[in-house]
Amino acid sequence: MTLPLSSYRILDLSRLLPGPFCTWLLADFGADVIKVEDPQLGDYARWAPPLQGKLGAMFVSLNRNKRSLTLNLKTEQGKEIFRRLVQQADVLVESFRPGVMERLGLGYEQLKEINPRLIYCAITGYGQDGPFAQAAGHDLNYISYAGMLGLQGDTDAPPAIPSVQVADLGGGAMMAAVGILLALFAREKTGRGQFVDISMMDGVISWLQATLPAFLATGRLPNRGMLTLSGERACYTVYETADGRHLTVGALEPKFWEAFCRGIGREDLIPRLNAPIEEQQTMKREIGEIIRSRPLAHWMAVFEGKDACVAPVLNLEEMVNHPHVRHRQMIMDVEHPLLGTIRQIGFPIKLSETGASVRFTEPQLG
Repeated sequence: MTLPLSSYRILDLSRLLPGPFCTWLLADFGADVIKVEDPQLGDYARWAPPLQGKLGAMFVSLNRNKRSLTLNLKTEQGKEIFRRLVQQADVLVESFRPGVMERLGLGYEQLKEINPRLIYCAITGYGQDGPFAQAAGHDLNYISYAGMLGLQGDTDAPPAIPSVQVADLGGGAMMAAVGILLALFAREKTGRGQFVDISMMDGVISWLQATLPAFLATGRLPNRGMLTLSGERACYTVYETADGRHLTVGALEPKFWEAFCRGIGREDLIPRLNAPIEEQQTMKREIGEIIRSRPLAHWMAVFEGKDACVAPVLNLEEMVNHPHVRHRQMIMDVEHPLLGTIRQIGFPIKLSETGASVRFTEPQLG
């Protein structure tokens, strides 16, 4: 089977999470991804604990189906080798601060002279221009400036830090992958490459579709903890069970809310789905007492087969062994030449004819 990206070569100078996740997606669908790494340390994620064998577990996961080449881009020899690689490449991905590659003589304007078809994707925190273009930052800073962090958590508590790197993955890696594919598609029509400017902050702002359009239309600032999907409504929140576990209720629509209320024996709450926020707090307390009276297994049995949008809050071990996750093959066994059989994250994009595959495991440095 020919994979959809098997004819494309990508040079990946990025490290850690955003860039490698982007090229992880592309490599699984056949792209020839060559990690161009510093000869001494390489991608820092290689050595970040916990280790799987001699390499960081996250590195092993993110860098399957990729090759590695070490180059010192500060030397003329390294630059010349890199330029020869660029001549045969379709895409370059890097995540340095704006201007770093230009100072090395390897910026987009310089490289497109030797390969006009090159698609150059730069993933940065704040983009290539603007007052913050040179500012340092991490995921937490990007979601802070984007207005997302201020909407996380309860009204009477500080903003809650998400457990997933939203800016790195959603704002950066995913946007970069889409941008690269769009540029490849455009190149089929024009014959020319282009520069793909990915700002992780920009990407996060674009994710605020459930809150930002309302503010832009009305000028009214939303309050943390008072949003429709923030957990303040009784029909869309998390409840604790008798055994200290938790379940989620997402019964936004009347039919789901009705099924939930019948399941907990509170049919009187059915007409109060959209009650004012003060009533919602009272409803949450009353429902919370009911849910806390029985263990999680009891409630999952009550709602089994019922369209009430009730789900358990699973830990990672439970998720990995869940029958639906196993059926979807989102955790799969991979044969590793040094480690034997290891488990890895599966393919989140499933194509009926040209699906992703693991062709080889992560590369050693160089």
